[in-house]
Amino acid sequence: MRRVSARASHGPAPSSPPVAAPRTTPRRRGGLLRLFRLVVLLGVWGGLAFGAALLFFTWDMPRPEEALVATRRPSVTLEATDGRLLSTSGDLYGERVRLADLPAFVPGALMAVEDRRFRSHFGLDPVGLARAAAANWRAGRVVQGGSTLTQQLAKNLFLTPERNMRRKVQEALLALWLESRFTKDQLLEIYLNRVYLGAGAYGVDAAARLYFGVPARRLSLWQAAILAGLPKAPSRYNPRAAPDAAMRRGAEVLDAMAAAALITTTRARQEAELMVLPPRPSGDAGWFADWVQDDLAESFPGTGDLVLRTTLDLKMQAVVEARLGALLAGPGAAAHVTQGAVVVLQASDGAVRAMAGGRDYRQSPFNRATLARRQPGSAFKPFVWLAALERGMDPSSTVSDLPLTLGGWSPGNGRWRARGEISLEDALAHSINTSAVRLLLAAGGAKAVAAVAERMGLHGRFADNASLALGTAEVTLLDLVAAYAPFANGGLRVTPYGIARAESAERVLAVPLTAPTRVISQEHAAEMRRMLAAVVERGTGRAAAVPGQRVGGKTGTTQDSRDAWFVGMSSRWVIGIWLGNDNATPMDDVSGGSLPARLFRDILEETAR
Repeated sequence: MRRVSARASHGPAPSSPPVAAPRTTPRRRGGLLRLFRLVVLLGVWGGLAFGAALLFFTWDMPRPEEALVATRRPSVTLEATDGRLLSTSGDLYGERVRLADLPAFVPGALMAVEDRRFRSHFGLDPVGLARAAAANWRAGRVVQGGSTLTQQLAKNLFLTPERNMRRKVQEALLALWLESRFTKDQLLEIYLNRVYLGAGAYGVDAAARLYFGVPARRLSLWQAAILAGLPKAPSRYNPRAAPDAAMRRGAEVLDAMAAAALITTTRARQEAELMVLPPRPSGDAGWFADWVQDDLAESFPGTGDLVLRTTLDLKMQAVVEARLGALLAGPGAAAHVTQGAVVVLQASDGAVRAMAGGRDYRQSPFNRATLARRQPGSAFKPFVWLAALERGMDPSSTVSDLPLTLGGWSPGNGRWRARGEISLEDALAHSINTSAVRLLLAAGGAKAVAAVAERMGLHGRFADNASLALGTAEVTLLDLVAAYAPFANGGLRVTPYGIARAESAERVLAVPLTAPTRVISQEHAAEMRRMLAAVVERGTGRAAAVPGQRVGGKTGTTQDSRDAWFVGMSSRWVIGIWLGNDNATPMDDVSGGSLPARLFRDILEETAR
């Protein structure tokens, strides 16, 4: 058999040995597979976690497009009788301003103090955040914020003021949305028109008119600086509530503008020296403001924003507050008098020119002039005397001042020494109790006298017995003052009012006023003025006498000096005063003819200057 060679059987031999392919061990293949699975799992769970976090942070976020539509409470602006601002309530918005219409230093001041990098960042400012974090770390407390104007706008437009991580994330997302939707100038316009600047004012135009009495386009540099300082703390830097703090903050803004090279250091110093804020409205006119707004919804239904010109005289209001405060802090404190109330009414038509409902509105907004019902004591007696006149008597008619007993009740006359028969004029001048009871009986009894008082405008709870002659009814100071007006004006009943003119955004509104109506004859009104003048000239109200003026009035004191009243009148005014304590504890020997009569005189003398 022929042998075949290996070369013949397998072909030519290779010139070099073949290279073997790399082989992956099972262990390495398993590690790579596990790593791949881990990456996939992390991706899946990370995506789910991110989605859950996004859902957590955004599930209740407002729809930005809808939130940009302004929603607010209608505003009410109260002006004093001379047009000066008295108070505002609701949400006060001015005219919508365009950036091009404003002085350049208005947005410049805002950016200088709140966000110098506003024009360059994308809604969030990492540089600013880092700078704020470093400053806060060095100080050991929060001394600087890192929020941009866009973030502040997002917070003010869309979010609540709460501070937590969730709200901050929402703020950042909304800031990015705003930056993607609007230009920088548009964002500034939105901010300047919508930012809250204290005292109910939203936007620079409303704040400029509220604090400085000018539209935003006429702001001066220092005024713009004060407004730019408000977003940080609108209440703390409110120019009306804290003028000194507002001016200090305004100076800081001017310094920031100088540091940003928007103005020179010299200009910043000069503008700071120009700062003079308008005088604050009356500090405690809040009682009056509350009173005139009690029934606005019924008087002006569905009218939206209102501007109301009131009857309040700021000069007279300031006198009332100052004199009442001084009395309560001085002789009143010594006599254990803690509260008081004053009403100044124009006798001819019932316009309320001044009202103090207590010692300090901020401590107690309860209005003791309109809401507190107290016994008026002898201040009620003029209505008994009027009823007697209408039964045919006159000031010279006589009545007994001798002791009297009715069913076991014997009214006393204090230190008065009985004379027998005295004139009605003398009986009122010296406030004789037994004479008052006899006149009530002669005039037809308690119901007849109560009817006379109600006809004059006095609303109260009237006792159906002879004690009514001594003032056991319960009345408010405002009603009592208004019921005296017919004595002063010739017999016309007036309804107290505080709004003289009303305007909505569209038109001047009709003010529902009640015209004075005749309730007693001119003759009886003149006789009452004569007898009330005798009270001041020679009777219990001598402390109310004002040199050079003919005034009249009546004192009133309740049992144990729990209430002390004086209601007096001049040729123009009826002024009512009550002093006492909220818990009805007795004062130390305070009568209507002492501190209240003196307060009447002081107010009338000072307002006449």
